[in-house]
Amino acid sequence: MCGIVGIVATSFVNQTIYDALTVLQHRGQDAAGMVTCAGDRFFMRKDNGLVNEVFRTRHMKRMEGNMGIGHVRYPTAGSSSSAEAQPFYVNSPYGIALAHNGNLTNAEQLADDIFRADLRHINTTSDSEVLLNVFAHELQRLGKLQPTAEDIFQAVEQVHARCQGGYAVVAMITGYGILAFRDPHGIRPLVYGKREVDGRVEYMVASESVALDTSGFTLEADVLPGEAVFIDTDGVLHKRQCAQITKLAPCLFEYVYLARPDSIMDKISVHQSRMLMGVKLAEKVLKECPQHDIDVVIPIPDTSRTAALEMAKRLDVTFREGFIKNRYIGRTFIMPGQTQRKKSVRQKLNPIQAEFKDKVVMLVDDSIVRGTTSKQIVQMAREAGARKVYFASAAPEVRFPNVYGIDMPTAGELIAHGRTADEVGEYIGCDWMLYQDLDDLKASITEINPAIKEFDTCVFDGAYVTGTVDKAYLDRLEARRNDGAKSRSDDADADADDSADLHTCIDAD
Repeated sequence: MCGIVGIVATSFVNQTIYDALTVLQHRGQDAAGMVTCAGDRFFMRKDNGLVNEVFRTRHMKRMEGNMGIGHVRYPTAGSSSSAEAQPFYVNSPYGIALAHNGNLTNAEQLADDIFRADLRHINTTSDSEVLLNVFAHELQRLGKLQPTAEDIFQAVEQVHARCQGGYAVVAMITGYGILAFRDPHGIRPLVYGKREVDGRVEYMVASESVALDTSGFTLEADVLPGEAVFIDTDGVLHKRQCAQITKLAPCLFEYVYLARPDSIMDKISVHQSRMLMGVKLAEKVLKECPQHDIDVVIPIPDTSRTAALEMAKRLDVTFREGFIKNRYIGRTFIMPGQTQRKKSVRQKLNPIQAEFKDKVVMLVDDSIVRGTTSKQIVQMAREAGARKVYFASAAPEVRFPNVYGIDMPTAGELIAHGRTADEVGEYIGCDWMLYQDLDDLKASITEINPAIKEFDTCVFDGAYVTGTVDKAYLDRLEARRNDGAKSRSDDADADADDSADLHTCIDAD
């Protein structure tokens, strides 16, 4: 889960990219980066930290140019080194910078091919750098001194032929324009829009439409699965389908948790889909326990608020805000270590005792992943005086790791893996555990956009839509993703980061 943005404009784009990244901050809090282009020169700044920590006034003054790309990152393989921050850059051909949201499932094989056959060097463990070098190699093979949009689309065709997994990509070619493309299944989101300034059209591509809205761009369309969009330096948009076989299968977890509620992706309002999730949860309550004794429905802020409100309305019970959230604590789901996650929950949420005392409380969360947060929240509710504590998840049981760009824990670290709903409820300490049915979750999307026939549901049912994920890959993934491996990786990254400032910047600090 990362956030990407690219802009071609008539004036400097540094501030607009900065603003877009701040509203995409929820997609990654580990690192941020930006590359702009003026003439034949790139200007880059990237480092670990939040957007407002990475970009200071002195950095922004150096970010010249009327086109650029940006990225906010969280690590999908456990590494949080600043060397992994995006965008990445290669100087041949032309000079290309690239940022990417997702994960290549054949990155290891590609890296070997790039070294042995393409004669290119990979400097990090990031699959984004692998993807950049694949694209650069395929573009260089065409042997064009001045590439056309058609040449660029031909290179994207070969990227699709070589790369497996889920990916949404934004790239900038020095002096030529901005390229954006999406994997043949459209697993990760990507949209584009335009605005008119002094009679000229400017374009933006981004992970979510909210980035367009806040910068004054009007949403035009989603980048379709397998499609590529190229905006040249004159502001002319070119697009073409570059994959032979495509099938839209967006990630369901985007709508449950990852995306902002004010975003529209694949013609789906995230807010409306979460409203339907709440309605369907309520209907399941009425089906399983029509004579329920729920006094109050309380959301676990922030993502579950919409579903909880609709659930309360459908059940005709009181809705209350029972937890106060510390806005200065990051999203615990994407924190790298279990110790840090456990510590942050108590710092992040504090109950309002009056809303719990002597009541039967239905807590609603967007999902349960490790169960760490849920267990502590249930305990908080009991300590605040709740007579009974029920717990509802707007998503089905998360039982399998994600391989398409979400740093989902290994199967053994997922609380629902190998457990029934009642067993999960017993573990987190609630009196009743209620999960959304997978068919109902899908219906929360398809009732808004019936054209979507398939989804990436791998975290719920272990079905990987690309058909290229086997047990050997999952075993390797588990070795990289477990908390012990992450702790060792973070220690090594800290040692490396202590020894030098970010040395990959083209425009050095």
